[in-house]
Amino acid sequence: MTNRERTLTRDVVAHQIPSGDKHTLHQGDQVFIHQVLGGSYTVQSDYGLFRIDGKDGDSIGEAVIDNTVKAATLDGGAPDPEAVWAQLRQVFDPEIPVNIVDLGLIYSMDISKQDDDGHRVDVQMTLTAPGCGMGPVIAEDAKSKILLVPGVAAADVRITWEPPWNQSMISEEGKMKLGLI
Repeated sequence: MTNRERTLTRDVVAHQIPSGDKHTLHQGDQVFIHQVLGGSYTVQSDYGLFRIDGKDGDSIGEAVIDNTVKAATLDGGAPDPEAVWAQLRQVFDPEIPVNIVDLGLIYSMDISKQDDDGHRVDVQMTLTAPGCGMGPVIAEDAKSKILLVPGVAAADVRITWEPPWNQSMISEEGKMKLGLI
């Protein structure tokens, strides 16, 4: 499903990789699809590498990706923690074909009940490198996916640098995908 050349059928806002800056790619521009993971498309144009959201898949002749979560809530309307983890496994650094959970970037995930009886999810995560401009984009992607889980009323995803990330934090599955074992 990767390595396909496409012509944009309409203007689309995309995030440049690795800076995370928003840019408009224009109708008629040629792009080359490198990766389709986690509900987004990593494409290359004459201007560099970009991430296009799944909701804009039609702009490159691909399916619009539906990120609807089908999960039940627990007693009291609390979100199912497994559904939250499943959503976090749908978040990818656009340059690495391993999700942020298997990369070992998630340090904690906590669910708490709010005063209004809604539930809040707080996530502490890191990045593979402190200078990664895509960090805020990845964190926002994680937040938006968490908010799709039934029972979640609010979410906060914070980037931290302590402890520093290293390759030993990658799961066995992630290491296999990256060819590290």
